[in-house]
Amino acid sequence: MPVVGVGIDVVPVERFAAVLRRTPALAARLFTAAERSTPAGAPRTAESLAARFAAKEALAKALGAGGGMSWIDAELLVDDAGRPRLAIRGTVQARADSLGVGRLHVSLSHDGGVAAATVIAES
Repeated sequence: MPVVGVGIDVVPVERFAAVLRRTPALAARLFTAAERSTPAGAPRTAESLAARFAAKEALAKALGAGGGMSWIDAELLVDDAGRPRLAIRGTVQARADSLGVGRLHVSLSHDGGVAAATVIAES
């Protein structure tokens, strides 16, 4: 499968956490309810949210998007083995469809106060 786009993003965890503390409503604009809490219902850590935000930014870069996509139209999910995947719908799905994207790959990491994500979009 040919690569349509690649995106990478890094997010300083403490700076991101400070923004969320200053603007509590921002979390609901950036993340779905499932992304904001663990399967047990506990709030996600700052590292986890920063990595999810990095994944959404990396996805936007992989799709070459300059705007017009809703943050919550991309959702980072984790399977039973702990492997992350992106579920897309709405505005993000429309952009992916317009590029012929059929498959997305995502990798996340956080260490040393920085969260990072890479997304590869394939046709």
